[in-house]
Amino acid sequence: MPLAILALAVSAFGIGTAEFVMMGLLPNVAGDLGTSVPTAGYLVSAYALGVVVGAPLLTALGSRIPRKRMLLLLMGLFTLGNLGSAVAPGYATLLAGRFLAGLPHGAFFGVGAVVASRLVTEDRKARAVAAMFLGLTVANIVGVPAATALGQHLGWRATFVVVSVVGLIALASLALLVPRLPEEEHGGLAQELGALREPQVLLGLLTAVFGFAGVFAVYSYLASMMTEVTGFADGTVSVLLALFGVGMTLGVLLAGPLTDRALRPTLYGSLAALAVVLVGFHFAAHSKVAAPIAVVVLGAVGFLTTTPVQMLVMNKARRAPTLASASNHSAFNLANAGGAWLGGAAIAAGWGWTSPALVGAVLAVVGLGIAITAGVLDHRAPGALSPVVTAGAQRQREVADEVGA
Repeated sequence: MPLAILALAVSAFGIGTAEFVMMGLLPNVAGDLGTSVPTAGYLVSAYALGVVVGAPLLTALGSRIPRKRMLLLLMGLFTLGNLGSAVAPGYATLLAGRFLAGLPHGAFFGVGAVVASRLVTEDRKARAVAAMFLGLTVANIVGVPAATALGQHLGWRATFVVVSVVGLIALASLALLVPRLPEEEHGGLAQELGALREPQVLLGLLTAVFGFAGVFAVYSYLASMMTEVTGFADGTVSVLLALFGVGMTLGVLLAGPLTDRALRPTLYGSLAALAVVLVGFHFAAHSKVAAPIAVVVLGAVGFLTTTPVQMLVMNKARRAPTLASASNHSAFNLANAGGAWLGGAAIAAGWGWTSPALVGAVLAVVGLGIAITAGVLDHRAPGALSPVVTAGAQRQREVADEVGA
């Protein structure tokens, strides 16, 4: 893998740390700013809203900007948002800082995925994209626990100062290691929007919303499940969350080569496995032996779905993949919000702390149904030929032209 992908992974590490660290700092922030923990929870939502809004908006605005320059601008905005969070004098300004930090998230991963896929040969594109996402998963193993501990001992502002420093390191890495891609690879806004209207792209985004919502229906309430149902002490929650991060990393490592080999079968298999694992999690959560294993497996199977969906959307929007790729991260954050809401609704209805796992299983099945439907429609679509057949037909036309001449 080119060193440029390391720069993308470092950037993903910083973004992943900033996204998830607030969940562990809510009591500290609430106490310092004189607000309640539920109100402080809107700081998590502000970041997610920034991702949903910023992914299509910033990608569209930057459709004519060379991709390397766009990556630098997005990482600069991310760093600025975290610096603003670190010095925010009150709740409202911190809310604005979180929203600003979230704005470049989806656009960065959208552009970064396209850049990563352009840096390698055709048979290694998914592995390159997965390598970039490793920074995001490693953040959940190392970055988030370390930043949370730092914030608890030195104050939450110190956490955002450190994240800003990581942003500056990422900026330097991007500037030094990422090459400038040829100008002809950039399409205009109209071309990007046209690609986003492709039925297969829309079905891919819908698959991400429903399929990944199943993961976040459980992850959002994982700490409560482990303490209220499994019986773990509060102090072990950070370890269990790190185990989830280990599973995420394993899933991404597996997803790259599997997606390069067989994209749709990997997507179908991961969603089907996710549904089964979520049902199993409902029962495993009652055992102190089985629960940690289930946490790792859920992280692995859940994040096994990310790379095939990302590559599917990019492939079906091949003429202008950047906006579609970025919109995929809006879809993942909608899945985050929707899964958390549905899981919380199940708990509020009195179905029990582990009921979000069953809700998640249903969502995963819906996502699988959408993915299979998209595959059938794609297979039946006029001109849906294999690359070999298409290349053969093209060669036949060339020979015919030569004979005619």
